[in-house]
Amino acid sequence: MAMRIVAETARMLGADCLIDIASAHIDGCLYHGDSGTAFAEALVAKGGRVRVPTTLNVGALDLLHPNRVHFDARTAGMARRMMQAYVQLGCRETWTCAPYQAGHRPKRGEDVAWGESNAVAFCNSVLGARTDRYGDFLDICAALTGRAPRAGLHLPENRLATILIDASGLKPALRDEDAFYPVLGAWLGSAVGDAVAAIIGLPAPLSEDRLKALGAAAASTGAVGLFHVVGVTPEAPDLAAAFGGRRPRETIRLTADMLAIARTRLSTSAATNGEAIDAVAVGSPHFSLAEFKQLARRLDGRSCAIPFYACTGRHAVAELEQAGLRELLERAGVVLVVDTCIVVAPILPDGRGVLLTNSGKFAHYTKPNTGYDVVFGSLGDCVETAAAGCLRRDPALWS
Repeated sequence: MAMRIVAETARMLGADCLIDIASAHIDGCLYHGDSGTAFAEALVAKGGRVRVPTTLNVGALDLLHPNRVHFDARTAGMARRMMQAYVQLGCRETWTCAPYQAGHRPKRGEDVAWGESNAVAFCNSVLGARTDRYGDFLDICAALTGRAPRAGLHLPENRLATILIDASGLKPALRDEDAFYPVLGAWLGSAVGDAVAAIIGLPAPLSEDRLKALGAAAASTGAVGLFHVVGVTPEAPDLAAAFGGRRPRETIRLTADMLAIARTRLSTSAATNGEAIDAVAVGSPHFSLAEFKQLARRLDGRSCAIPFYACTGRHAVAELEQAGLRELLERAGVVLVVDTCIVVAPILPDGRGVLLTNSGKFAHYTKPNTGYDVVFGSLGDCVETAAAGCLRRDPALWS
């Protein structure tokens, strides 16, 4: 059954053959309805077993903190059955949208089958492995067969950049700020859609957290599955390599005004400094240990006056405990959300409110998925707001 689904998809994509894959990451384990549970349980009933190392994306439940998610009993039961079925198929219980932070890091040039838009962008762009954008259920079929269509971003010619983005005209202080990267990603996705862009003018080296923020936002506002940062990402040591020796079909010179528009679009609330904020959320993609360390430094012993949700994977929780940071953060009022996140599960307090986030992906999905309005800010803005109990944003960076 899985091979039939993979083969029929390959025919639709115009692939000339199937290819072997080295690993898979499954997005289809997130409960969206009973049909998804039925599909996963049918694979188990038929004796399905993954043929390659396979990790799992977020589910709809925080299995370590059962009271975090406010589902009715039936929905929670179906979501749990779905998650259990994927474990029975032989998948690792990673439950994270950032499997690359949990040790799943395919080698450059390896073909894999990954779902989850930010993970796809990171896998292709930062690791240099090759995956197309695999949707729910096709991802597990690829894992069960160890095969995928030879199409899309598996093909070397489709990985070459066609659009050049020149960020060199932006002020260095802006390019050195973490909050710049989700805004750049939000602009990139809306500007290029699913095209492959190469970006010049960014500082090198760039941390993986900045690259993941860029890719996650670009994959949310557009359909970006691969981007290149010249001199930083593995397939773009220089412009010639990024474009395969061809000229860009289009060159876009980034301006501060372009980014200001993109930043404004990330907020659905016009709240200003001093106004009430109902909650703060970070961790889409899931927070890394380095980001938690930065959060702890910025809190500097202060407590949160409003709910502060930090979404992460269970691998990061173990790292926090080893670093002695978990108790410190929880004592400060940081609520760790594990295995899931606030935009795919009912975690936020009932009713409507305003949420502050430093995540371009959370900013994109919060309003439609939760009903909360959203304000985008830096991690510093998030911490200062949580400590004060009302909005505190520093506009100087974007002036």
